[in-house]
Amino acid sequence: MGDSKEAGAESPPAGAAARGGLSLLSQGESEEPSAQGSALFLGGNEVKSRAVVKYSSAPPRTAFARLEEKTDLKLPPANWLRESAKLGPAGTTILGNSKKSKPFSSFGMAYDFIDSVGNDVDVVSDSENIKKLLKIPYSKSHVSMAVHRIGRTLLLDELDIQELFMRSSQTGDWTWLKEFYQRLIDQKWQRKKKSKEHWYQKAILSKFLYYSINGDGAAQPVPSAAEQQGPSSSDQATDSDGASWPAPFEMPSSVSEDPSASSQGLKNDFVRNILWTFEDIHMLVGSNMPIFGGGRYPAVSLRLRDNNKPINVLTGIDYWLDNLICNVPELVMCFHVNGIVQKYEMIKTEEIPNLENSNFSTKVIKDIAQNILSFLKSNCTKEGHTYWLFKASGSDIVKLYDLTTLCEETEDKYQNPFTMPVAILLYKVACNMMMKKNQNKKHYGTIRTLLLNCVKLLDKSRHPQIIASANYMLSELFQLDEPKKEESSESPLNENSDESYSEEEEELADSDENGSYGTGSDPSDDNKAVAIIKSVGELSVPEKYKSIHQIRPSCTFPVCHDTEERCRLVLSYVLEGLKSVDSSIKKESDLPAADPNTPIPLKYEDESTRGGPEGLEKQMALFLDKMGSLQKGNYSSQSGMIPGSWQHKMKLQLILKSSKAYYVLSDAAMSLQKYGRALRYIKLALQSHDTYCCLCTNMLSEVLLFLSQYLTLCGDIQLMLAQNANNRAAHLEEFNYQTKEDQEILHSLHRESPCQGFAWATDLSTDLESQLSVSCKCYEAANEILQFSDLKSQNPEHYVQVLKRMGNIRNEIGVFYMNQAAALQSERVVSKSVSTAEQQLWKKSFSCFEKGIHNFESIDDATNAALLLCNTGRLMRICAQAHCGAGDEFKREFSPEEGLYYNKAVDYYLKALRSLGTRDIHPAVWDSVNWELSTTYFTMATLQQDYAPLSRKAQEQIEKEVSEAMMKSLKHCDVDSVSARQPLCQYRAATIHHRLASMYHSCLRNQVGDEHLRKQHRVLADLHYSKAVKLFQLLKDAPCELLRVQLERVAFAEFQMTSQNSNVGKLKTLSGALDIMVRTKHAFQLIRKELVEEFDQPKSDESAPAADPSPGLSREEVIKLLSIFESRLSFLLLQSIKLLSSTKKKTRSRATTSAWHSRFTHSFVHVTHSAPSYPVLRAYSPVGQASQVSHCKSTRRFPGMGLEALVPSAPV
Repeated sequence: MGDSKEAGAESPPAGAAARGGLSLLSQGESEEPSAQGSALFLGGNEVKSRAVVKYSSAPPRTAFARLEEKTDLKLPPANWLRESAKLGPAGTTILGNSKKSKPFSSFGMAYDFIDSVGNDVDVVSDSENIKKLLKIPYSKSHVSMAVHRIGRTLLLDELDIQELFMRSSQTGDWTWLKEFYQRLIDQKWQRKKKSKEHWYQKAILSKFLYYSINGDGAAQPVPSAAEQQGPSSSDQATDSDGASWPAPFEMPSSVSEDPSASSQGLKNDFVRNILWTFEDIHMLVGSNMPIFGGGRYPAVSLRLRDNNKPINVLTGIDYWLDNLICNVPELVMCFHVNGIVQKYEMIKTEEIPNLENSNFSTKVIKDIAQNILSFLKSNCTKEGHTYWLFKASGSDIVKLYDLTTLCEETEDKYQNPFTMPVAILLYKVACNMMMKKNQNKKHYGTIRTLLLNCVKLLDKSRHPQIIASANYMLSELFQLDEPKKEESSESPLNENSDESYSEEEEELADSDENGSYGTGSDPSDDNKAVAIIKSVGELSVPEKYKSIHQIRPSCTFPVCHDTEERCRLVLSYVLEGLKSVDSSIKKESDLPAADPNTPIPLKYEDESTRGGPEGLEKQMALFLDKMGSLQKGNYSSQSGMIPGSWQHKMKLQLILKSSKAYYVLSDAAMSLQKYGRALRYIKLALQSHDTYCCLCTNMLSEVLLFLSQYLTLCGDIQLMLAQNANNRAAHLEEFNYQTKEDQEILHSLHRESPCQGFAWATDLSTDLESQLSVSCKCYEAANEILQFSDLKSQNPEHYVQVLKRMGNIRNEIGVFYMNQAAALQSERVVSKSVSTAEQQLWKKSFSCFEKGIHNFESIDDATNAALLLCNTGRLMRICAQAHCGAGDEFKREFSPEEGLYYNKAVDYYLKALRSLGTRDIHPAVWDSVNWELSTTYFTMATLQQDYAPLSRKAQEQIEKEVSEAMMKSLKHCDVDSVSARQPLCQYRAATIHHRLASMYHSCLRNQVGDEHLRKQHRVLADLHYSKAVKLFQLLKDAPCELLRVQLERVAFAEFQMTSQNSNVGKLKTLSGALDIMVRTKHAFQLIRKELVEEFDQPKSDESAPAADPSPGLSREEVIKLLSIFESRLSFLLLQSIKLLSSTKKKTRSRATTSAWHSRFTHSFVHVTHSAPSYPVLRAYSPVGQASQVSHCKSTRRFPGMGLEALVPSAPV
């Protein structure tokens, strides 16, 4: 057909046109004219007009043939009503500029240029309708148009009342409108027939246009029979092109369900679609005006006029607007008399307003256009409604009715034939915007309003596909994973977000200051009209109807203040979509046919297959088999949906959306610590996903990733439920609660699947072990899914998180079994051996720790791996403690099993330290492992020291092992770093030095022979006693331990004095011992301070039951130590007196000795008399030190050790 795309530039000024005429730019459809816009000055008034041809199906332009004078146009040319290469295949219709517009012509254009609708364009209509509106103040003829609003765009279509009521008489449709019209507007309505003159003028115009493209300019008459058939053929052609009104109930299913289908009357059959900008009004206009060109006249329009009839204003406006819309610079007028050509006249477009008898102001036309647009935009506010703009013939009053509101008052509100085209257009515009929704979120409100109005217009039973699709798009508007920060940045919530205007806004628009087009108080006004223009003359007044409420370019999107509200909105749309899909599925019976290949599930279940780890293993195996079958694309549906059908595709999308919404709800409830609610939501998410798996024929990797995330969250919830068992009743109540919406969604899911694929993961158990096991299986299933389709390499972050959770839950289960084993051990009789149940628990705990360590090591998580190694070391210590209870307490010895498990514990602690590498990686974990390792060495050395295995080892070997273990414990005990554990470390180090000093002291007492070894023991004992004293002095809560060490040092000095022979050496030793006694003053001060604090407590506290103090400080122990202190002091003074008596300076020495004795006695008496008679003395003991203190206070040591050896053999 030639180049079917052309574009016009804006009309240049009159001077340019006069010099060289106008030329049209030949451009592609997507191209825009290079001119930025120019003004066209017509009639002394400035009018801006710009036209861009968006689409053209016209053949290449041909020069018009100037007919010779006296040519008889009543004779048809040879090519009349025949196809021609110059005319294109359209044949007879391509030149029919007076062809009648179809009632849905604007919808056809809107479908083709969906990008412009709702956003950029103000009006979409046929050029004939535009001209009719702009001629309202000049014309007495009637105006009847249907107006629809889509976003900010108005769609205008001719509403032929005569054709409509003729159809109503035949089919019964539109009866309500006919009755309304007759009652209020024209009580004596009857169809008006067109005159013969009308058909004569149409026939002669058609022949003239065919003559003009003939080329040779000569008439070629045809036989007279053809001439006789001409008018009838033209009549028939006109009738066939008349208005076509589709029946409301006769639309085929293929058309009604496919929005892209071109139904009857919805085609864009204009020759040209032009984007015309008239002043500030943007219009998408359809035109069929023939345009000729070539040679001296690149673009002209041809007009045929009766020379006896002058051109009037209406004809002039018509010609001028046609040329402006099509951007044609010149008009060629052919004058005839009774069909005989007389002459031609060339008129420029800008000269048309100044023609004789056709003079009009272009400025007034501009004001009319702006006023009509403002009037319509101010009153046609509801999307989806059909408005009727009507002016009766000969009347000056223009009325606007809301036909949708009037139709809803009838029995069947779907009698409006515009309902379906409007709904489809709303749907298509929303779809187009949805394709670009990621580019700009400001259109979300507009999309939502379009879709809501689309759904509101359609009958659910007749159009389920569009309703389901619209609801799915509505659910897609809400970003489920949108951060809260973005929510608060949205525009403020509008109470009337479904409509662009509230009722208050509509009332404000009807004010006298902005144009009197309200209903008013005139009795002649119609109370059914939405708005009224009382006089068409008001349209010529500049800005008479300028609206203060312009239609907003985008509607307000509702603000969801929290995640649950957003997800609930999504689920409400999903539910409506599912209802539409389910209602469209035709089933032969309520019960679906049984699949012979699928076993029928029975109602009963074996208890062994339900609870416990064994049952979980079986269910996990079934789940993995099912996942394997999904990879092969197995399909099973109970409702009988056909794979690939629209129902199947739509239900898959809706189910997947519901599962995402429930997952987000569950995650939100989890963050609020509502674990019962979280489990309920994740159960619904997994049930939705299970149904999706049953329907899906090709599982996408993205969907498998969702499933892995769902199972991971389910594992988290089960773990938190296990850790919060004290609030189980509240969690159970939340879990069992269910909304009606959830029940209906679940009912739709059950139509396709039993939804039991993940029942093993979502049950709320009351057993702690079962909950931990379910949590572990959830993580394992999530990991298996990642392995199925190699998702772990595509989603490394999620894979790492799953493995971390697996390691964590295995640590939790291992600790659970370890604590159970410790509880059994505490309940066991001391003399009994280790039970089989304990050993099984050890094995389970060890297996969990081992798997957890492997999980953390596989992702290079050294810190958590170290913690699990530390827990494994603790398990080994529990095993060692379990083997220490056998045998008599008095005959007990440190067993080989204890040593084996303690050494294993040491190995695991050392592995933990190697895993960490250095303290800088994680100081807290490093210090914790170091402390546990120190404790293990200390406990092992203490047990070997207190329960020496003398039956198996020599004493020297035991002493060596104890010394080595103590020194290793000391090595890992950090006494210098300032931390909360520092006092504990100092106490541990002091106790180690004390024990080592006591051991070497004992060895020195019992050893005979090797003098070098004795000397070494003496030095080591003195060294460790000194270090123990220094460390105990740093502590404020260990005065008894400090006093005990000092007294042992005195005993050590006494033992050394027994091996001395000279009096001088003995006096020196005694002087050192007495100096030690003097240094005990610090310990006595601490004891006295504690006693005073006890005595000064209010009497009100005495009535309350006293808390059990730490066993480190008691009245009996203090009295015992004071007794020993007094006896040792008396003994030392007695020995000093004896030694000094043997010297020459007796008097001086006796006086000095007496002074010392008096001072020590006074101190002793002061301390003992200041002590109140409380049965128990308080002492501070840090939390967690009880076990260490109990080890330190053991009185069973090597032979010859302890304070009993310090008691004198004879009274002083």
